[in-house]
Amino acid sequence: MKLVILTQPQYFVEEDKILEALFEEGLDDLHLYKPGESPLYAERLLTLLSEDYHHKITVHDHFYLKDEFRLGGIHLDEMSQEKPDRYKGKVSRTCTLADDIRQAKKKSRYIFLHTGITEPGTPLTASADLYKASRQGLIDKYVYAYGGMTLDNVSSAHDLGFGGIVIGHDLWSRFNIHNECDYKDIISYFRKLRSAIE
Repeated sequence: MKLVILTQPQYFVEEDKILEALFEEGLDDLHLYKPGESPLYAERLLTLLSEDYHHKITVHDHFYLKDEFRLGGIHLDEMSQEKPDRYKGKVSRTCTLADDIRQAKKKSRYIFLHTGITEPGTPLTASADLYKASRQGLIDKYVYAYGGMTLDNVSSAHDLGFGGIVIGHDLWSRFNIHNECDYKDIISYFRKLRSAIE
């Protein structure tokens, strides 16, 4: 299984140091997701990160950053959203309905399928919609479980056939961006996630 880390929605002081540490620990796929934030902050963050890691970063907006910083690709957050004209490169996208998977696969390298799980850690196998999509063969190595994902439901994502998981809040909840400097809990948790998906 693949492990995708979604950034904290807000920028914060220690972010570049934490992201560098995660890359050093083996992070292969980071999604830079900062809805509504200025592209200037994204540029600043990217300049603080080693260029060696830029190809492992996918942006959710300000798509010009992909070429400017030689990033790995772009992500479209809506099924109706189209990639920019003349864009060449990796595209991923989010689906909220299993019925959209077939169409999304035609236009994307991989897909985040919103699980509909609102209580973090709930086994994905508890969702009748996900179970049905799995039985129909819609969920495969190109579809990643997104929403409510924690260490506790990695095995149920695997059982349903997901090719990866997307972790956001569950990782970042281990660090208070307003008054902490020590991020060892994030690194420790990331190591547990890496072990769980191997």
